[in-house]
Amino acid sequence: MNPAAIHIVDDDPDVRDGLAWLFDSRGFVAATWDGGAAFLDAARALQDHWGHAVVVLDVRMEPLSGLVTFERLKALGCPWPVLFLTGNGDVGMAVAAVKNGAWDFLEKPFQDNVLVDRVEQALAAATEVNDADQEAHRLRQALASLSPREREVLDELIRGHYNKTIADHLGITPRTVEFHRANIFEKMGVVSAIDLAHKLGRLQPIPPAGSPRGDGQYKP
Repeated sequence: MNPAAIHIVDDDPDVRDGLAWLFDSRGFVAATWDGGAAFLDAARALQDHWGHAVVVLDVRMEPLSGLVTFERLKALGCPWPVLFLTGNGDVGMAVAAVKNGAWDFLEKPFQDNVLVDRVEQALAAATEVNDADQEAHRLRQALASLSPREREVLDELIRGHYNKTIADHLGITPRTVEFHRANIFEKMGVVSAIDLAHKLGRLQPIPPAGSPRGDGQYKP
């Protein structure tokens, strides 16, 4: 499975081939699957290495329906947006799937441009989420690399305290605070205390240094 692809899951070979041609003609890498079981087997092999992808999934398939396939895909922890294709009688099921985490659905017959636009939007959203996840992972690793003293200084910094106040609180000199501050900024990849607070604010809750979780790890 290509790390940047449109995965078309439909038990109708004419639909699969038509959609594959459509996406190929628009410059996407399209992979086709004749049913939920085959698709899930391939997805399972990519756990924790998902890459960027969108799933175009037919609601009504045999023997594994699109809804069951979707539920099992979610259970794998797969982050790919799922766009359901549905007939008139299946709209209610598709709406329920969207409420349960699917990206969107399109009712057949649909315009090719509308489908491609929806897929492009879903892929952009998936890329944004993936980038945010990678940044959060980087911040957690950087946080774990801080020394106990650097963690104490960091906790003071994100409370908005100045160097002299931090020095008084920790019983060290302002020059030592400046040294730790520079190390913290370099390791965390920030240029100011405000930037640091903004980035770490996305990793709430923040355990204070010396707490049961003051181990350099933010809770996910």
